[in-house]
Amino acid sequence: MEQVLDVYARPYDPLRPVVCLDEARKQLISEVRQPFTRADGVRHVDYEYKREGTRTLYMLCEPLGGFRKVLVTERQDRLTWARVVAHLVEDLYPDAETITLVQDNLSAHTVSALYEVFDAERARRIVRKLEVVPTPVHGSWLNMAEIELSVLVRQGLCRRIGNASQLEGEIAAWYEARNAKQRGVDWQFTTADARVKLKRLYPSIIT
Repeated sequence: MEQVLDVYARPYDPLRPVVCLDEARKQLISEVRQPFTRADGVRHVDYEYKREGTRTLYMLCEPLGGFRKVLVTERQDRLTWARVVAHLVEDLYPDAETITLVQDNLSAHTVSALYEVFDAERARRIVRKLEVVPTPVHGSWLNMAEIELSVLVRQGLCRRIGNASQLEGEIAAWYEARNAKQRGVDWQFTTADARVKLKRLYPSIIT
């Protein structure tokens, strides 16, 4: 926990960005009967729906830079994670010296997967630019990408979406609008706060 909090306390450095990664699944649901709005403004939505599969949303968020991007994929596994990380390193931050990647402590988040997707030279080139900082078990709330995913769901995905192309279009419109405004994350919880408020989580010192 303190390692993550120390990372968040670093000053902004465009050559050494801190990027948070998190993923969530979205159920695609289409309407069986089209909703309609009456003349008095009351909207009617039928309770019946049709399941159209699921998609995984990979959130990449740079809190201090006010930048985020969401990749919509069909799968959620270590190989997909590797492709997302390669996109982060090679396409989004090609000029960065080091990218500090904060992510949940999941088995699919393993750098060895890069060697399964890419040749060894390319995989090693990607790994050399990464400083991976996992959140502790049961500590996913420390991942600021989780906050961004929550905002995305509340602002753009809290209704039925029936197909992947519509989902991708609405997500892109959302993060492009937030990026244009450079919306960052105002993280104020520090290591000093943790030692007071979460004192019970620290081991007792035997003297």
